[in-house]
Amino acid sequence: MKIPVIVLSGFLGSGKTTLLLRLLAAAEATGLQTGVIMNELGQLDVDGHILKEYSGTKVEKLLDGCVCCSKRSELASSIQTLCLSRPDVIFIELTGVANPEEIADVLTEPEIRASVHLKQIVTVFDAENVLDYNSFFESDRALIRTLRRQMETADILVLNKTDLASAAKRKKIGELLLKHNSTAVVIPATHSQVNPALMLADIVKEERQPASAAASSFRILKHAPAAGSRSHSLHSSRTGHVDIETASFSRVQTLSISLAEGIFPGRRAVEKYLQKNKNQLLRAKGYIRLQPNSPVMLLQLAGNQLTWTETSRQGECYLVLIGIDLNKQELEEQWRRVERL
Repeated sequence: MKIPVIVLSGFLGSGKTTLLLRLLAAAEATGLQTGVIMNELGQLDVDGHILKEYSGTKVEKLLDGCVCCSKRSELASSIQTLCLSRPDVIFIELTGVANPEEIADVLTEPEIRASVHLKQIVTVFDAENVLDYNSFFESDRALIRTLRRQMETADILVLNKTDLASAAKRKKIGELLLKHNSTAVVIPATHSQVNPALMLADIVKEERQPASAAASSFRILKHAPAAGSRSHSLHSSRTGHVDIETASFSRVQTLSISLAEGIFPGRRAVEKYLQKNKNQLLRAKGYIRLQPNSPVMLLQLAGNQLTWTETSRQGECYLVLIGIDLNKQELEEQWRRVERL
């Protein structure tokens, strides 16, 4: 079974590392084996040393760069290394300026896609300062967009340091979070104290199958769905199979479509399919043989840029779609029509 990955996101100083330590302690108390990837922008390991007390935790450190840009290849390698020890869950703590949606892309790399799946994105906010981020970083639009994406892609939003914010400020923050992410669970906290069951309750040692719903939680204006409400089953057909990630409750979802032998979708049909669904997709990539006896092509879609690159690949051909709250059934049905063209 695939190993679940929990991504911890949030701006610098929000309390991500404190939350990670609490989750590690809770996992250790229930007998779960853990793996950790810590990403820091500087060349020095500032936070990694604090994990030494968790002797059973395998730790990979990615320093002096961000996993969503300069450290992407190293992230895939670190995940491979952690998978060798078969942990029950992997935590990835991002730098404060990382875009968590990029992790979904990395998790679909050929060498690790069969081993892991994105379970949750948890974003931690500093209640004292979050409303001021726009004015702080007004001249850096890229950073503003990244901070916004940390908010929009999260499955759980931890509003930390609420003891440092007035009731009026907390109300404004709640309205802001609801505006940009109306489906995430919002948890007010101090010192990153949250119920770990919200992240860990459905992770079973050695048997990574959805369990009963996690402990009750609350939303701003809404109740959280029961754990497993977004899980799907494996779909198959004579032309291949569509692997809809099971036990993954993340809003940032992936749909993996494997192409069977003898299926050669035309380039125009593939591009038309992607264009039709562009509003659902953050990214798309895959290896596709367009004609018999022709080289396998690497397809990559990022933003509005679609590229095809000839490769020497001899392995499985597949297409991976990445988006927020994907309509997987509709995408699957459309793809099957592409295969029949």
